[in-house]
Amino acid sequence: MNIRRWLAAALVLGLSGAAVAADRIIPVVQNPLGIWLMLFGVTFLVVEAAVPNYGVIGLGGVVMFVVGAVIVSHADVPEPLLLGLGVASAVLLAFLLIRALKTRPRHAVSGDAGLVGSVTRVTGLQADSVHRGWVHLQGERWQVHSPVPLQPGQKVRVQARHGLTLEVAAADAASPGE
Repeated sequence: MNIRRWLAAALVLGLSGAAVAADRIIPVVQNPLGIWLMLFGVTFLVVEAAVPNYGVIGLGGVVMFVVGAVIVSHADVPEPLLLGLGVASAVLLAFLLIRALKTRPRHAVSGDAGLVGSVTRVTGLQADSVHRGWVHLQGERWQVHSPVPLQPGQKVRVQARHGLTLEVAAADAASPGE
């Protein structure tokens, strides 16, 4: 997703809305500040769709929209229009927040939680023991120990980590939580 394209679209929408407001609504409204706040609020909600910031810009947009609506409500602008725009803004913000929360990672990808349960292949054995060897896991070379003899190329599952040594078992063996 090209952010410049989204920002350009938001700018065009904001400017086109400002042009419409200047031609039609501002002569009717006593205080044009409310219209400008509402336009900036809607523009911020559009920008929220392009920038992943978990609702900060969207919340500011809703606040600007509501303050603008309060200012404009003292003029002769229909209340259903204000209510409809406010509801549309709130629904858009809720949609964006739900979408942002769904993109959050839900599982550990590093540390012991990321290592335990991982499956990898034995890359080599130590010369003095068939129970000790080496694996390549998460971009690093780890020393491994197994209660049963290991063979190069064998798939193993990490059971635990003790310092810089991983405790492994054959990949077809059940993991500790199973």
